[in-house]
Formats: sequence, C-alpha cells, structure tokens
Amino acid sequence: MDKAFVVQKVANKLWSAENSVDAALADAAALMAEMTAARQELKFSAQLTEKATADLVKAIAAIGEARASLVEMHDELSEVKLRLGVRTKLTGAWDKHSGGISTTDQLRASA
Repeated sequence: MDKAFVVQKVANKLWSAENSVDAALADAAALMAEMTAARQELKFSAQLTEKATADLVKAIAAIGEARASLVEMHDELSEVKLRLGVRTKLTGAWDKHSGGISTTDQLRASA
C-alpha cells in the first residue's frame, strides 16, 4: 500500500483522538457548570460538593494534559511524515482550511 495512504490512516485516528479529548473537555466543563448551577438552585453550601468539585478540577486538568500531549504528538508525527517522504496535505476529521468538518479522507497534494 502507498505510504501516503498508510500515513493518512494514522492521521485519521489522531484526529479522532483529538476530537474525543476535546469532547471530553467540553463535557467536563459542562458538568462543572451544571453542578454549580444545581448547588445554587438548591441553595446549599459549597462545602457539600467541595470534594466532588476538587476531583472534577483534577479530571479537567488531566484531560488538558492529555490534549497537550496529543498536540505535541501531532507535531512530532508531522515531522515523521516528512522523514518518510510523504509530502501531501492530509485531510480528514477537521480541515482547518475549510473552517469545518471534512467528510472526505482524500489526499490533496500540497502546493
């Protein structure tokens, strides 16, 4: 199989992992907002949920570290791609040049 297509398969999984971590971060932030709103609506002390809130903050920090690691890995794999001699622009889960989600897994030659 052509190297570019093998590299594309790895890129697709990387984008999927990045999107999953972003979704987890958004869900955790939404959970924090919902917990805070529930506490205020029920008018109970912040002390009641302090441990749960602190644990959620730790979880959000861990998700943030995972995201940073994936971004770093993305940069490293970009270098690996070039060392393999693959000079194409890979597209997939998120095409930042079109500003949205790409529905194709096509390879486009870079200019």
